[in-house]
Amino acid sequence: MENNITVLVGLQWGDEGKGRMVDYLAQNVDIVARYQGGNNAGHTVVNEFGTFKLHLIPSGIFNKNVINILGPGMVIDIEALSEEITELEKSGIDTKNIKISDRATITFPFHRLEDNLEEDRLGSAAFGSTRRGIAYAYGERYMKKSIQLGELFYPEDLKKESLI
Repeated sequence: MENNITVLVGLQWGDEGKGRMVDYLAQNVDIVARYQGGNNAGHTVVNEFGTFKLHLIPSGIFNKNVINILGPGMVIDIEALSEEITELEKSGIDTKNIKISDRATITFPFHRLEDNLEEDRLGSAAFGSTRRGIAYAYGERYMKKSIQLGELFYPEDLKKESLI
């Protein structure tokens, strides 16, 4: 028995081009997965359901048969994710096919604050951040100080680690 697997890795095309290609190819696949990144970028999808601005959720969300994965390399702002899901559901898009890795890192409001403070401090020498805290969340991940989504299921363990 032969199994065929097609993989699209968005290593080129830039954000806008990747989005268009994934939107197009997602109509004929079983899974669309984001393996890294956060809500600092995104793209607009215009289809028969309306116009949508996606930042975290994969473009496969418009095909009810596609499983959409937010992978372990992502940094996820829970508030932004909730807003994105709410907007999709208001338009009648089923969001039950979203799967989120328990190893994805959480981007907290204080990450955004750190990002804003640093950009303001740098003034004309600022990096041009989107001010969404992505670099700070990844920095904590690198230092093994971040909180992963799965850890929210064990709040007592978080308290023991003096993180909350």
